[in-house]
Amino acid sequence: MSTAPPPAALLRQAVAQLAPVLTVLTDLGERFAADGHDLALVGGPVRDAFLGRTSNDLDLTTSARPDDIEPILQDWGNATWDMGRQFGTIGARRGGTVVEVTTYRADAYDGTTRKPVVAFGDSLEEDLVRRDFAVNAMALRVPDLAFVDPHGGLADLEQRVLRTPSSPEVSFGDDPLRMMRAARFVAQLGFVPAPEVLGAMTEMAGSIDIVSAERVRDELSKLLLGDHPRAGLELLVASGLADRVLPELPALRLEIDEHHRHKDVYDHSMIVLEQAIDLEGPADGPPESVPGPDLVLRLAAILHDVGKPATRRFEDGGGVSFHHHEVVGAKLAAKRMKALRFDKETTKRVARLVELHLRFHGYGDGQWTDSAVRRYVTDAGDLLPRLHRLTRADCTTRNVRKARRLAAAYEDLEVRIDRLLAEEELKAVRPELDGNEIAEALGIRPGPVLGRAYKHLLAVRLDEGPLGKDAARERLLAWWSQQPESRDG
Repeated sequence: MSTAPPPAALLRQAVAQLAPVLTVLTDLGERFAADGHDLALVGGPVRDAFLGRTSNDLDLTTSARPDDIEPILQDWGNATWDMGRQFGTIGARRGGTVVEVTTYRADAYDGTTRKPVVAFGDSLEEDLVRRDFAVNAMALRVPDLAFVDPHGGLADLEQRVLRTPSSPEVSFGDDPLRMMRAARFVAQLGFVPAPEVLGAMTEMAGSIDIVSAERVRDELSKLLLGDHPRAGLELLVASGLADRVLPELPALRLEIDEHHRHKDVYDHSMIVLEQAIDLEGPADGPPESVPGPDLVLRLAAILHDVGKPATRRFEDGGGVSFHHHEVVGAKLAAKRMKALRFDKETTKRVARLVELHLRFHGYGDGQWTDSAVRRYVTDAGDLLPRLHRLTRADCTTRNVRKARRLAAAYEDLEVRIDRLLAEEELKAVRPELDGNEIAEALGIRPGPVLGRAYKHLLAVRLDEGPLGKDAARERLLAWWSQQPESRDG
């Protein structure tokens, strides 16, 4: 049943938000109408227009079938593509404008496979009822700009609530990924799920298992890059979805932190996430500022302590330890990210940050040698700006004196790092003899022995700083005299 039309002023405001693309929408609407087809802007672009947000997508739906859509778009655009034809979607580009036009449809899973089954529909209303949430089941017919809202999406938008057009059990049965999408909208837009939506998510959490890891990963990434990722993650945990897609996170709820505060490691990790976000640089900032939103930093923040459950030990006197949890955590983080099909580089970077996040705590009151500072920098490599922020964010103590001491110690470390970077160009640190020079000095050929000699000179460089080529050659020959290969030659 259709709701009352929105106030004229509100609709004018939404249309004004679409002004940059209104000419395109009108042109396409007239072209489809001339061929006897309906066309409507639908979903996210309509929602965002009422929110006063700019949408980068132009998603349209039509009564036309793919074979009818394609020639219209070919005549309109400079290029078309049909990779989504099996789902009823044809894409086109005209200059800098990209559109995707999809036949009225309904997606559903057969309950066993991970791919949606597609059935085409015959009306806009039929299409809208199968959308994920009412706020995404609003449409704007083109070219006449008639607003269609059969499920009260605009009212939900004003109340920031997520409801489904049909019953949530039917909606999530059609596509279980919609449960993940609910958490994403919580994180991106600050919405809250209606009680019946949360109930269905909790009851049907297990059905997420039929969705491909790649689709789950994409929703999780979008959630983490939102303005309120903690709220989205908390919904995943509360509904039980996190037990299926990111079980390391809810596992942290059962652990008491090593400082015996009332917060558990789960709550601590959420605080670290929020504090890391606060330390991100502006989106257009230089790389060393870690422009936000930064997926690697945010993943490292929520995963940095996932090794604690496996390493918890109760000590004599009532203490709790988590020895080497950073090493165990790095392995667990990498394993989970591989299961979610994250790319190798992102996985490697997050795991390395987890592994390094405790390194600073050996700094104490600044007693590290320059050698130790050099190793801190070279071990972090280009992750150093993120490691700075993760380490600072990891301080969640309520002890003001301790917090100030940790902050001062890290500031001191950063000053020392900046000094050494300026003096020695640590980001490009190399042995003072290259591979050819090492081979010539020792009279050896490329191979494992040369690799060992290179590593030895690198360690000398890190421990003692620049020595000069002559001194480096002397150190190399002294080391070589102790190697069995030198006596065998």
